[in-house]
Amino acid sequence: MKKIMAILMGLAATGAYGAEDVFYRKVGSFELYMLVETRGPGRDQILIGAGDELKRRYLPRNFQSELNTFLVKAAGRVVLVDTGFGGAVFESMNKLGVRPGDVDAVLLTHMHGDHIGGLARDGKALFPKALVYVAEQEREFWTKTRVNQGALAALAPYGDRVRTFKPGKAGGAIEELLPGFTAIAAFGHTPGHTVFLIQNGGAKLLVWGDLMHVQDIQFPRPDISVTYDTDPLMAAESRKLILEYLARNGIPAAGMHLIYPAIGTVSPDGKGGYTWVPAGN
Repeated sequence: MKKIMAILMGLAATGAYGAEDVFYRKVGSFELYMLVETRGPGRDQILIGAGDELKRRYLPRNFQSELNTFLVKAAGRVVLVDTGFGGAVFESMNKLGVRPGDVDAVLLTHMHGDHIGGLARDGKALFPKALVYVAEQEREFWTKTRVNQGALAALAPYGDRVRTFKPGKAGGAIEELLPGFTAIAAFGHTPGHTVFLIQNGGAKLLVWGDLMHVQDIQFPRPDISVTYDTDPLMAAESRKLILEYLARNGIPAAGMHLIYPAIGTVSPDGKGGYTWVPAGN
């Protein structure tokens, strides 16, 4: 195990592993790994209110889409933020020497299938000892509407190991879910969509879930939402609020649909939008 981790840590010094399916970042003494679940062509049809002129201005030809999860080794705990579909995430974890039984907690940004698909299979929990954390508003919505039976089925095997919470406001006093992890409301993509602020040793990083899906256009135009958003207007307001909070405080961000390395910093572009600088640039 030590030999494997030494090899991986050596590669991590460059920020990338051979297949560019894992990216490593330190947050204080915490070790954070971005794990690529899927990668493929992007779809501009999901953009709401973005006409051909805006698409020509901002979107590269054959732009890419990505789905990521994040694993954090945090002071004796292994914490997973979202699970993807439950495919490549397990292969990437295995490369890091992490078994599903090593995961202590799974934090869910929301309950769409591409974020909870790795929680359970055939009615059995895939993380046998993990606690699962989900916003109270998110669980209540899917429970009441029952339009997403997959969400309910994914949580069911965890029984009393499911923990609900109410996310706080960006910049406010928020109680920790786990040491070094706080939950911030970013509603709109779903009714309980949550972003997680990771803090250790004075360092911070925000994992923002599905705050945006098409980065090339949504950084400069955060007012543009996508068809996957339950409430597109609220999603846009949350996106603007979180981007402003990150830029004002100099906090790096990481996202489930950002392109490798999917970690970086934001700053105002002077035109009402933001610029994105990926880690390592």
